[in-house]
Amino acid sequence: MTDAAPPAPVSQRRSNRTLAAFAASCLPYAALGLPVYVTLPEFYASHVGVPLAAVSLIFLIVRLADIVVDPVLGVVIDRTSTKWGRYRVWMAIGAPILMLSVAMLFFVAQGASATHLAVWLVVMYLGYSISLLSQMSWAAVLSPDYDQRSRIYGWWQVFNILGVLAVLLIPVAAQGLGHSYVEAVRMQGGFIVVLLPLALLVTFLFTPEPRNVTPPPHGGLGATLRMIAKPVLRRLLISDLMLGAARGLIGVLFFYFFEQARGFEREQTSILLLVYFVAGLVGAPVWAALATRIGKHRALAVGSVYFAVSFAAATLLVPAGNFPAALAAIFGTGLAFGAADLLLRAMMADASDAVRLDDGADRTGLLFSILNATSKMGYALSVGAFAVLEWIGFDAQPGAVNDPGVIAGLQWLFIAAPVTLLLISAAVLRIYPLTPDRHAEIRARLAARDGEAA
Repeated sequence: MTDAAPPAPVSQRRSNRTLAAFAASCLPYAALGLPVYVTLPEFYASHVGVPLAAVSLIFLIVRLADIVVDPVLGVVIDRTSTKWGRYRVWMAIGAPILMLSVAMLFFVAQGASATHLAVWLVVMYLGYSISLLSQMSWAAVLSPDYDQRSRIYGWWQVFNILGVLAVLLIPVAAQGLGHSYVEAVRMQGGFIVVLLPLALLVTFLFTPEPRNVTPPPHGGLGATLRMIAKPVLRRLLISDLMLGAARGLIGVLFFYFFEQARGFEREQTSILLLVYFVAGLVGAPVWAALATRIGKHRALAVGSVYFAVSFAAATLLVPAGNFPAALAAIFGTGLAFGAADLLLRAMMADASDAVRLDDGADRTGLLFSILNATSKMGYALSVGAFAVLEWIGFDAQPGAVNDPGVIAGLQWLFIAAPVTLLLISAAVLRIYPLTPDRHAEIRARLAARDGEAA
């Protein structure tokens, strides 16, 4: 049974006002995403008092479990049909789950147990997965056009980075006003809890949700595995895994590297991280524009190589303690930060058209859940760096002084591993079958079969 009778063709181009309203929901999701991957692991290990190895194991297990849950959520979302739409309903369901779990994770007392971290991390990831899967799937159906999807996810990425910048400014401003780092982390949590319902209200009121006309997905695990084995999805997901692991390693080790190996204070490191994401905001429209000129997969390959080279230069060539040089180098590296998120998601929106043509079923939610899963798997592997640090004898406590050999191990882990992963991602994308011409052909065939806009 279909969701509805075939509607009028979807407009190829959405207005800037519509895309801004849709992207408003990115602000709280991104504001949460950064602390989860960067702040919370280090915060619980260094300030709450949970052992470093326990933090690493908890984040690894919870993220791996979340990878299994994501495809199930994707199937459920794809099968949903209500008079309020498919995706906005699930974003509304995820909101209270996120608000409660964020409060429990960020407003935590020193000495809280590993069990507290594990339980509320599970709840948080459930709400986050529901929300993010629904939002990304909604973006995919806003326009069927190859280049317009780069534009849609360009807006998506810009607002993501704005959310990240907002949450990064909180500890910088708070510590500048004399608050402790622990108080600043709690302020981040409060900001997310307040912003979430306000941003969702804007998105729900001013963004249309096109109705899907193809049958809900079916076929079970075997059909899903065959779908993943398609060359277009296989290469896309491998690239996503490599990029997720590379960026995850940079995130979880950022504070340790620049403070222990380069001699900066926490306030300076926070500013470096802020500049990194400011550069991502500047670079996002550039990658979207490049994608319309040379194709999304080529633009992402270029971005991966640029990221690898600029990151190696920023970490190997800048002298220790030279803050102005570090700022300039980190800005150059950060220009590539937004390429992966916006281009991979726009590519998956195109791939969902190819799958729908082949299989005759709309699997948008499932496909984005798989993309989410590979990204999370990459980030989960990156948190394993904490276990490596403990194995080489790294002391994560504030003010600790580590031996030169331990610092050398930290530097190898922070620099060599991400650069290698970024270059692998670029190599995987060299042969990618879903070109702009091929996508135009797919849209024409869908139009002929289903009566949709080509």
